Amino acid sequence: MIYRYKDFTPNIDKTAFIAPSADVIGDISIGKNSSIWFNVTARADVHFIKIGNESNIQDNSVLHVTNGIFPLTIGDRVTIGHGVALHGCTIGNATLVGIHATILDGVEIGEYSIVAAGSLVRESKSFPSGVLIAGNPAQVKRDLTEEEKNKNLRYASNYVEYSKTYLDKGNIKTINY
Repeated sequence: MIYRYKDFTPNIDKTAFIAPSADVIGDISIGKNSSIWFNVTARADVHFIKIGNESNIQDNSVLHVTNGIFPLTIGDRVTIGHGVALHGCTIGNATLVGIHATILDGVEIGEYSIVAAGSLVRESKSFPSGVLIAGNPAQVKRDLTEEEKNKNLRYASNYVEYSKTYLDKGNIKTINY
């Protein structure tokens, strides 16, 4: 559901897909051709969340902020994998955050990077562009190849196409038993 909170109404581009079971709350903006998938909670009640164009937030992820201190900013063409927790951080353009990764307050992830599945990125860390970040605590493991950077863009493009099939109301139907 989409919720107004206090004086804040979500600003969602008309081309974005928001799954019916997602909760989008408060001072949040969602860019063109972006998608918020099933059971995502994006709660911008005490600071803002900004999601760029052609980004996707996959099933069961949680997006939140820290009261008046840390907003959440997600760039363009970003893929946020299933079950990710993002809290008051900045994710650069064309980055992939793997399944069940957790990224905490004040973290900055450079563009064209990968945060490996299951990683824990602790508070106030900053990472350069074009790197693989992995572990608990997460660290830079190596530079990404051009092929890996291009895959990040393909993943984002794939989700733009998936969301278009869901926006076509003829493709999705509720079934009552």
